[in-house]
Amino acid sequence: MTNTIQLLMLGAMYENGGNTTHRFLDGHPQMYVYPFESQVGTNLTRDHLASMFPTKYRWPTFALEATSRQDFQAIIDEECKVRARTPSVSKFRHMPFDFSDDVRASLYDQYVAGTGRSRADNVAAFFQATFDAWKDYHRSGQEKVYVGYSPIISVDADKILNELPNAHFLHIVRNPWSAYADTKKRPVPLNMTHYMLGWNLNQFHALYFKDNFPGRMHIVRIEDVMADPYSSLGAVCEKIGLEPAETLRKPTWNGVELQEVFPWGTLRKVTVEVNKSTALELTDREQEEIRTYAYQYLDVFDYKDFI
Repeated sequence: MTNTIQLLMLGAMYENGGNTTHRFLDGHPQMYVYPFESQVGTNLTRDHLASMFPTKYRWPTFALEATSRQDFQAIIDEECKVRARTPSVSKFRHMPFDFSDDVRASLYDQYVAGTGRSRADNVAAFFQATFDAWKDYHRSGQEKVYVGYSPIISVDADKILNELPNAHFLHIVRNPWSAYADTKKRPVPLNMTHYMLGWNLNQFHALYFKDNFPGRMHIVRIEDVMADPYSSLGAVCEKIGLEPAETLRKPTWNGVELQEVFPWGTLRKVTVEVNKSTALELTDREQEEIRTYAYQYLDVFDYKDFI
């Protein structure tokens, strides 16, 4: 069964530093780090959270009667498929990427033919086929853990950890003031009520699953990653059986250092100072409203006196 794959899945609420953390892990010699957001969801997910979060960010649901090729096509994976199939309109078109999505699909079919179809096997084949089809991927020869990131997928961490027995999950949290201030900069931002409900739901699920999957569900604050990525992420590496690496000190893509994480994420400059100044962009009233919305988690994550 392919579901013995070693997967480290990352999740975070929007503008909470998930993409940033993903990029800090990118150059680790023992990791296959997905090139973009690994949006493994499908449009078949119809549960109590479907109206709250986009299905592309959820753990996938597959049709019972589907073929392996139909399963592959159902996985939304928007960022990678756009870059591979229509690179001129991709926000990542400036980065070299020798990759064929058709080759990946063929490899996916081969892997699933050997394992059979299941959600765990489908996802495992998806990650394996991606790196086998990526021709200019910078390999160390030491890779053994696949790393993916999708916003808000922390709400599905229990499914991932139950279905993939060798998987770990890393949830990233950011103080809600800076996070909401960055959300406001989007072309069509969520309003505060909608955003803070999502922020709270992500923290609830992360803490709940941490109690239910001790040793496999991990949480880091993006503030700690900003202050010392080597120590904060190195500790996570040790918990999943990997060595800390010097590459953790800087964000990269395919091993190439990034001067800013954008457009992988909205956080351009990942520094403690910018993070604090971003929170202070909010009005006094907005700051107090967010404090009211997030009150039950401010002590838990040591954010009570952040501003």
